[in-house]
Amino acid sequence: MSELLNTLMRDARVWQGHRHTATHQPAESTGYQRLDNQLGGLGWPTGALSECLLDAPGIGELHLLLPLMQRLSHRGKTVFWINPPHTPYAPALAREGVNLDQVVMVHTDNQGDFLWTLENCLRSPVTGLVMAWPDKLAARDIRRLQLAAEAGSNVCVLFRERHHAEQNSPAALRLELTPGDHQALKVNIVKRRGSWPGQRCSLSMGHRADLASQETPRIIRGPWRQGPGTAANR
Repeated sequence: MSELLNTLMRDARVWQGHRHTATHQPAESTGYQRLDNQLGGLGWPTGALSECLLDAPGIGELHLLLPLMQRLSHRGKTVFWINPPHTPYAPALAREGVNLDQVVMVHTDNQGDFLWTLENCLRSPVTGLVMAWPDKLAARDIRRLQLAAEAGSNVCVLFRERHHAEQNSPAALRLELTPGDHQALKVNIVKRRGSWPGQRCSLSMGHRADLASQETPRIIRGPWRQGPGTAANR
């Protein structure tokens, strides 16, 4: 029992409120040094769930994932988009260096299909990143997805409404996102393994995808309606 407890503490799965614990969990850099510094020099945890909590889409949350999409897609890993609120604009993704051959967008008809799809994407060896937009998730659903994430070695990011920040979650990383001035994205770390919450930073997003003169980020909403002819669909 003592050996098991020591292992859990080394992995930062038991939080010790009186001190910071360096985590040895694998992670992928966010591509934003300021945010990585707030995350203990690591980034997005692999083999675990992450949550981005926000009031509405289109505030820069996808640009937060762009560096990771670039890296993983060029490693030959698949980037899954499950139930995104808008059709991704394929030319903007390509211009930002994302390999579109590795991008798969899936829309499901009901909650059961959503959970089944997400779980199987997490367990697949071809997966590098799963981004999903759930309507609602029960605590048992999140635990089920966490187990699936642990079975894989990929990154999973759930985009959820910001009021869920007040609820408990087994996710390893929880980020509260709000818009800042001049296309900035404010990040509040609600939870991360091995440390206390409350770290904050502001990230400039205006330099990405020609956003300086754009009211709506082109990477989020394309000029077409969603359908079988959409360039980003596979």
